[in-house]
Amino acid sequence: MSLRVRPTERPDAWEVHGRGELQLAVLIETMRREGFELTIGKPHVLTKEIDGKRSEPMERVTIDAPEVHVGTVTTLLSTRKGTMLGIVNHGTGWVRMDWRVPARGLVGVRTEFMTETRGTGVLNHEADGWSPWLGSIRSRRNGVMVADRTGPTTAFALVALQERGELFVGPGVDVYEGMVVGENARTEEMDVNPTKEKKLTNMRSANADEFERVTPPRELTLEQALEFISDDECVEVTPGFVRIRKVVLDQQTRGRARSRSKNEP
Repeated sequence: MSLRVRPTERPDAWEVHGRGELQLAVLIETMRREGFELTIGKPHVLTKEIDGKRSEPMERVTIDAPEVHVGTVTTLLSTRKGTMLGIVNHGTGWVRMDWRVPARGLVGVRTEFMTETRGTGVLNHEADGWSPWLGSIRSRRNGVMVADRTGPTTAFALVALQERGELFVGPGVDVYEGMVVGENARTEEMDVNPTKEKKLTNMRSANADEFERVTPPRELTLEQALEFISDDECVEVTPGFVRIRKVVLDQQTRGRARSRSKNEP
């Protein structure tokens, strides 16, 4: 009853309106189990005009967390245009904080919140009216590692890549150009070759018998993938896989677009 589907300019694309990421994830998971293959863009909040001004929905957020994490939680919500309404220290090592945050600022916040509070924090939110548009919000701090070619991943290549960030794929996984294979430890996007093979020689080295030790990849659920992606990325859903990819797969096209954005004032 709370879902609304509208056509777009493309005959193979639809605009789906729903109540939050969880409801959209339930719909997508249902379609996936029925055998559909689809691509989902980043969720956006709906805005409306109030007194001639563009307005966005707001959320009242209540957080219970250990007091040692107050600083990290404050930084997390402040960067998402949140305003603290009150804070209460119960004297037991726990703190309750009340915030007013734009609804779009909460997209993708839950996973990062659980990471920052080591899984101990509790976050609840409910609708709290409308507010004039508060400007741009940068929801993700880190960049991504994007495959620059098609082929199966190798342990040799992943061992080198895992030093630069956190991987989403393990050895022997088929990847393609434009597919996101990991999260970069830095802020920029990085094109990588996860299919690189070890060169074979007839020379024996001291560490020839050592095995490549690949850290287990971080497997994203459908809801986590929807929270993770940025505006130029999308989630590819099939009955067997949930992948993150760039909207533009070609590496050179994306490189030219990045160069233009850097040169713009």
